[in-house]
Amino acid sequence: MPHVPAPTEAGSASTEGASASTARRGFLQGALCAAATLSVPALAKAAPLSRARDDARRAIDPDRPGASCRTKFAVNIEMWGFGVPTLHERVRKVADLGFAAVEFWPWRGRDLDALGKACKDAKVEIMQFTAWGFTPGMNDPKNHDDVVKEIAASCEVAKRLGAPMMTVVAGNDIPGLGQEQMHANVIEALKRCAPVAEKAGVTLILEPMNIRVDHKGHCLYGSAPAIAICKAVGSPFVKINWDLYHMHISEGDLCGHMREGFEHVGYFQLADHPGRNEPGTGEIHYNRVLKEAWNLGYRGGVGLECSPLEGELQAARRVAAADIW
Repeated sequence: MPHVPAPTEAGSASTEGASASTARRGFLQGALCAAATLSVPALAKAAPLSRARDDARRAIDPDRPGASCRTKFAVNIEMWGFGVPTLHERVRKVADLGFAAVEFWPWRGRDLDALGKACKDAKVEIMQFTAWGFTPGMNDPKNHDDVVKEIAASCEVAKRLGAPMMTVVAGNDIPGLGQEQMHANVIEALKRCAPVAEKAGVTLILEPMNIRVDHKGHCLYGSAPAIAICKAVGSPFVKINWDLYHMHISEGDLCGHMREGFEHVGYFQLADHPGRNEPGTGEIHYNRVLKEAWNLGYRGGVGLECSPLEGELQAARRVAAADIW
């Protein structure tokens, strides 16, 4: 056997260093292999979910996006103009996009016969319209007799058009009156209107606004006072037009407030913010919000009270994309 000299101190240190380096490389290689092995099941689970979402997106009909939606969207035919002047012409355009419902603002001065015929021909439902607007205010007792008369007339229109509900608005601030008193006046007006609505089988939906962007000086904003008013009126035919755009600007936490006040929701409306355009153009994650409403059991209409940013077809595609979760 050839003679192998004993290792010197330096040689011993070098050998130990090489061994340590080799050990480190082995440890890192093992760790990487372990991580790769652990990641395979995660990837295997994630892939089908991703494919399912992609498939759902591909399933949206690009020409009739409304037909792909599970939520029952009601196109606001005041804000979705389609380049045509009359409401009944717009109804036909709505049907062409695959949507099955509409909403509009005041009924007076409209060709209701033409509107009703267009809806019947196109198989489009009218979800709601405005029965009492901003002025004169429902928050002023001197207007209450007129409010009751107009609600009665509006109920007849609702039955004629097959609309299950009507929006009512509280009114703008009255100089010299505090918010608490104005809300008390709204409660009194709705208590008088509730029996009329109950007899007709039409629900009144009270709409809180926002005062930061669109309706400065309005007396009702946020969910809490609207819920308090509904509780005080105590009628199943008086609910809230829960406009998610206004609620987002006024109070945020859309899903949390929705859960807390859900029993008082009569109807939802939406628009993104900023801009008041369709979902997908602003900061609100409507996929999450619509999912919350669905999980809570809501199957009613959701009004698209928003201005199409780049035309009605593109807006409809964005609405359909927001309805995927």
